[in-house]
Amino acid sequence: MSREFLPGQVITYPYLWAWQHERGETEDRKSRPTCVVVAVRGANDGLTHLALLAITPQADRIALEVSDIECRRAGLTDRKRCWIVVDEYNYDIAEHSWYIEPDAKALGRFSKAFMMKIAAAFAGASRKSGRRVNRTE
Repeated sequence: MSREFLPGQVITYPYLWAWQHERGETEDRKSRPTCVVVAVRGANDGLTHLALLAITPQADRIALEVSDIECRRAGLTDRKRCWIVVDEYNYDIAEHSWYIEPDAKALGRFSKAFMMKIAAAFAGASRKSGRRVNRTE
């Protein structure tokens, strides 16, 4: 896979919610815009490990609202309002993923300043109640 993943990129991904995973579901119901919050190349395996956050039109969770300008930067111009859910995430390995299209382009990318807010909120929520859905199994 020649595609590079960077924090703040917004990609289309079949995000699996933690509540779906807990019920035994293994497949998504639809693809949605998803924010790459962590993209790390493993020192031992050389693979790209990803933490992905769902972008959703509802804010009934621990989430950050995305401003109009950030929506435009991220390629989310078709949405009136949206939030990034930070209290759960999907973990995937880009090079082995069944869910990432190798040639698909990112929709856009959030600014560095907004990404810092997302990362801080994600870190805080992960310490308290963050739930990881492993998409590599």
